[in-house]
Amino acid sequence: MKSLQKRISRVSTLPLLALRGLVVFPQTSVTFDVGREKSIAALQEAMAADQCLFLVSQKDIGVEDPTIEQLHKTGVVVRISQVLHMPSNSLRVMVEAQYRARIRTVIQNEPVCMVEVKESQPRLLADAAANAAYRRECLTYFERYAALSGEIDEDSRRAIAAIKDTALLVDRITDRLPAPAEEKQPILDALVLETRLQTLLKLLASEVEILELERGIEKRVQTAIDKNQRDYYLHEQMKVIASELGEEDDPMGEAEELRRAVRERHLPDDVEQKLLKECDKLSKMPFGSHEATVVRLYLDTCLSLPWGQFSKERLDLEAASRVLERDHYGLKKVKERILELLAVRCLTGGTKGQVICLVGPPGVGKTSIAKSVAEALGRAYVRVSLGGVRDEAEIRGHRRTYIGSKAGRIIEALIQAKTSNPVVLLDEIDKLASSHNGDPSSALLEVLDTEQNVAFRDHYLELPYDLSQVLFITTANTAEDIPAPLYDRMDVITLSSYTAEEKFHIARDHLIKKQLKLNGLNGRQLRITDEAVRLLIDGYTREGGVRNLERSLATLCRKSAQKIVSGEAKSLTIRPESMEQYLGPRRFKDDETARRDEIGVVNGLAWTAVGGETMPVEVAVLDGTGKLELTGSLGDVMKESARAAISYVRSRADRWNIAGDFYKTKDIHIHVPEGAVPKDGPSAGVTMATAMVSALTGIPVRHDVAMTGEISLRGRVLPIGGLKEKTMAAYRHNLTTVVIPKANEPDLAEIDDTVKGKLRFVTAQTMDTVIETALALQ
Repeated sequence: MKSLQKRISRVSTLPLLALRGLVVFPQTSVTFDVGREKSIAALQEAMAADQCLFLVSQKDIGVEDPTIEQLHKTGVVVRISQVLHMPSNSLRVMVEAQYRARIRTVIQNEPVCMVEVKESQPRLLADAAANAAYRRECLTYFERYAALSGEIDEDSRRAIAAIKDTALLVDRITDRLPAPAEEKQPILDALVLETRLQTLLKLLASEVEILELERGIEKRVQTAIDKNQRDYYLHEQMKVIASELGEEDDPMGEAEELRRAVRERHLPDDVEQKLLKECDKLSKMPFGSHEATVVRLYLDTCLSLPWGQFSKERLDLEAASRVLERDHYGLKKVKERILELLAVRCLTGGTKGQVICLVGPPGVGKTSIAKSVAEALGRAYVRVSLGGVRDEAEIRGHRRTYIGSKAGRIIEALIQAKTSNPVVLLDEIDKLASSHNGDPSSALLEVLDTEQNVAFRDHYLELPYDLSQVLFITTANTAEDIPAPLYDRMDVITLSSYTAEEKFHIARDHLIKKQLKLNGLNGRQLRITDEAVRLLIDGYTREGGVRNLERSLATLCRKSAQKIVSGEAKSLTIRPESMEQYLGPRRFKDDETARRDEIGVVNGLAWTAVGGETMPVEVAVLDGTGKLELTGSLGDVMKESARAAISYVRSRADRWNIAGDFYKTKDIHIHVPEGAVPKDGPSAGVTMATAMVSALTGIPVRHDVAMTGEISLRGRVLPIGGLKEKTMAAYRHNLTTVVIPKANEPDLAEIDDTVKGKLRFVTAQTMDTVIETALALQ
């Protein structure tokens, strides 16, 4: 490409004035303020000469006194038109820009910077077509910029478009752009006109793009503002209408607050959309209406749930073991099972498949163990009582179409816990009952099924809630009363009755301290001797657990507190001889008649919901016509066992030298004491048969022998259940020998070591072994 030189460039020596953030182009008028001493000196130098000055921009506007290297090389020669003194000791200067110039050399630096500059003339394009194309493109972009910005009036636009000189056109357009100085300076520097045009086109395109984006943003914002203003206007109208109607409360404001609360909770998308729809519904309802109250309560319930909130779990086996040992004495197998559970959780980090069921008699510590597990894990603990629950809606909630509807107990437990991974104790799960309102045990199937409860749906919420991180622990007195499908979903841990030694340690190490504190006493004011505690266990509170034992200790503390407060004594020591003074006569005394062998009286063993019990069976043989009399509130199964026992004795009469016609000439009366208590079950068969043989033969039964087992017509001893509890009853009543079915021999592994050490177990496959062991044969 060829370029032409028009005329000879001018060379001048002029004072230099540095500009900050400003680029001046030729053929323009500019006004700016001067405040730096060196700049004022340069201005005064120019005024003293021919009023000409060289203006050039500095590269870094933060430099107070720039050197020549910190200035651009290209600037503009100007003529000063006017100088005004400002109140701030600065000067306001108006100049007329003449032409571009470039610094050739520095004449002096102080006190005024004098430089020799040479005029910079553009190198014009030889290609007229290219010149016209660039010119037209620049004008097109400038028109778009002017239309979008609205800052250039129509006359100015026409004046710029009428400029014939392309170099001047570029300078005028660049001067009107709001671009920063560092983007304008390259246009001032460029000598080739084509380079100026290309740089200007880029600058114009950038400004147009920014303006179009701003226009789009402004339009969207304005649309939003218009909608908000419209909504605000309508809301204000509704407020006024509500005020006129006497409804001072603001349903719109309340709905907006709830919307804000929903968004702040960062709920799952489907949950958030559902609740926002409910908020919209609430905003359109009249305040105080029944429907608005229902929606408001529903939103409050949903927002009270701990969506995505989890407490930090502490999986420390040593700490958990310390907590269990601190809170519970004995229960070795139960503690081992709990620690195994925690160990698995340490390795897997999950709760899947972990639903624990604690089965045992009242007072053995089922509820307190669940609380200790929660403490060991560092989780929140919530107890849900299920005893007597008959309505399925208690578990899954009521649908919102019902009056007074609310969420079920599971959801309420999570709201109470304020975390999505608490330990939830479902207490007395064996006491659930079905009715016309549904079967609550069936509703619990989804709750306790770890494959399904990841999306549990309460009827009230109608939203899926994840229960998979909840550790459910259930309790029951009897496993037989738990529905089979529910039982199958749980890992059952059996808690047996306490031995007398365990009760003694529990009372001494835990219960006495607890009751002293509850009753405002200390160890110096009240002391209960070890002998008194043992008497309390044996003579006042024979039970599987320690609940009555704790009540008795509380009675001792209360009566002692009364004496101390009344001034009768400053401190008390309770010994065995003073026990009747506080608790009255012993409730359980050793029966002297039970300490000697008797004819027709056998110690049977029975299983009850509160643990094992001894069940003596008495048989009397009377002259008569062969009638069978059964008394003691016996059930059908026990009556059948009695008839089976008689048939067995008839078949073996010769073996025991019993008259073969006794069933015709003798009446047999079978009695089980405590007739007010209903009794049933097959395990008394061997007991009745032994008592009959003793009564018919006149051979006494050993008083220290107890037995359990079902009898067949052929005299086989059949297996029974509840052996662990039954042997515990024999241990409590100081018996020495227990006869059990041979088939129950594997169950001896579950018997407590203390019980094994005190009792002798005889396994019997036939009644011959039972009778030989029980009868006091010479």
